[in-house]
Amino acid sequence: MNEDTSARLKRLKAKANALPKTPGVYIMRDKSGEIIYVGKAKALKARVTQYFGSGNQHTEKVSRMVSNVEDFDFVLCDSEFEALILENSLIKQNQPKYNILLKDDKGYHYIRITGDRWRKITTSKDTSDRRSSYIGPYYSSLVVKDTVDEANKIFRLPDCGRSFDKPSKPCLNFHIGRCSAPCKGKMTLADYNESVDEAISFIKGGLDTNTVKDLEKRMREASDNLNFEYAAKLRDRINAIKKLSEKQKVVMCAYPSQDAFAVVSSGDLCCAVVLIFRNSRLTDKRVFFVDGEYSKDEFYGEFLYRYYSDEQDLPRRILLDFDITERELIGSWLTENSGKKIEILCPERGEQKAIVDMCSQNAAENLALRLNRTGSQTAALSMLKELLNLKGTPEIIEAYDISNTAGGENVAGMVVFKGGKPDKKHYKHFKIKGFAGQDDYRSMAEVLERRFIEYEKGTDEGFSVLPDLILLDGAAGQISAVIPVMEAHNISVPVFGMVKDSKHKTRAIATTGEDIEIKANRAVFSFITSIQDEVHRFSVSYHRKKRSQKMLGSSLLEIPGVGEKTLKALIKHFKTVSAIKSATEEELSSVKGVSKAAARSIYGYFDDK
Repeated sequence: MNEDTSARLKRLKAKANALPKTPGVYIMRDKSGEIIYVGKAKALKARVTQYFGSGNQHTEKVSRMVSNVEDFDFVLCDSEFEALILENSLIKQNQPKYNILLKDDKGYHYIRITGDRWRKITTSKDTSDRRSSYIGPYYSSLVVKDTVDEANKIFRLPDCGRSFDKPSKPCLNFHIGRCSAPCKGKMTLADYNESVDEAISFIKGGLDTNTVKDLEKRMREASDNLNFEYAAKLRDRINAIKKLSEKQKVVMCAYPSQDAFAVVSSGDLCCAVVLIFRNSRLTDKRVFFVDGEYSKDEFYGEFLYRYYSDEQDLPRRILLDFDITERELIGSWLTENSGKKIEILCPERGEQKAIVDMCSQNAAENLALRLNRTGSQTAALSMLKELLNLKGTPEIIEAYDISNTAGGENVAGMVVFKGGKPDKKHYKHFKIKGFAGQDDYRSMAEVLERRFIEYEKGTDEGFSVLPDLILLDGAAGQISAVIPVMEAHNISVPVFGMVKDSKHKTRAIATTGEDIEIKANRAVFSFITSIQDEVHRFSVSYHRKKRSQKMLGSSLLEIPGVGEKTLKALIKHFKTVSAIKSATEEELSSVKGVSKAAARSIYGYFDDK
């Protein structure tokens, strides 16, 4: 059967309408019968009909999936929790094309303890050396490197390739206190191995108060026994640990076992970062890139199940940068699978919020690196999407501002931001033509009307693409003025206002309802401020230019023989009064539209002054 798209969707919707309103799993198949998507639902009928309903505005990823669905199956379940278990199992078995499949772009990394007589602690990307022992695996090479550097520094272990069986001259690390220099031949193998064992314990257990207390106790005992050299070594080790602990407060947390998640998206690419804390210390980091446009709620609804399906070392607590609707359901699933109570939280303040913010910054920087832009721009666009509840990341933003002086020289400016950066080649000026006087609402409506007419014509490259977001300098009044214009042209771009405080500083984002305060969100606040300042600068500069031209015109019209046409020709050619004043009679008469008599009159007028 060779159906067209509308007939296929009609058939699938009719089948979906026959589904029961009970929990279950639905299985989407393509023309070949291959499973391309598996999902769960509290009520199968309500969920599945959404895919095939007319007028539904899906994300690009969902639209592509729906366009490939030829048929679907379903399995009824007794509860949503049971549906969750079945969904997870089916996804693991079939790896459907349109479900989130976790693939990070890094291999495993290990901490290696060599099998030499004088053991050394190094980094490694494999476990092929059977004489060595290994700690890991880790996902982040940076975490492994930092951990090895910390351990070697605190316990003054060598990181060189020397043999210590024969004495030799120590290197610079000994002289700056970074190495105990077993190469000098004055350190016993037993003492050296004691330091290595302590370093291994440090790597596995991290910085904790018990470690420091134990070292302080041993230092006092050594001092009481007049073993001052050993006591001094322990003192230096304690100081190094305390110094490192102070330096690394950002990667320490009061809660011993937790994972922190953040996701940042741009266009059809998402970046998820997981910071892994064990023993109150950041021990690892994982980075995932996922194709497709997702809301955070939708993303976590799939991602967390995929991530924890194969994880053995589950934390006691999970931190998210967004409070998802399935938080309790996922928590119940994790608790049942692990046999221990697991909390899922979305912290709003304090240390835990700082950890989530650090995770978000990491995600933004990783995504920015992939997209060749700055982390702050990427973070701002992603946060703006969530804050305004947009369907997609606003890659293209247009902002508008009106400028006039008591209704005179009424103009507007349009600026364009692409990927978080100004796109100045597509900036536009408008001169208000539909009425005289001051009316910012009518002015804004006229500007948007003309913009959409140009879009429909398709002749101007700067107007040929609709933005993902429109921002107006103003509040609910400006938004209400342009909505009828957008409806008349069947334009569905989200539109918001940019509100200033009494000091003309950016304060909030306006809607037709309550304003959205943004000062607490630094990334969004800075970004919106930069847009509002830029569109204001652009529109005001155009207004000043028009006002200057008007003043110039008024003075020139006083000259005998100079009318509107002559004035227009002069302004177009010379731009400024000073240029006209300094022009010779020949230069004036050479301008198209300026007669010799007028040129003589103008030259004589300024020559007499």
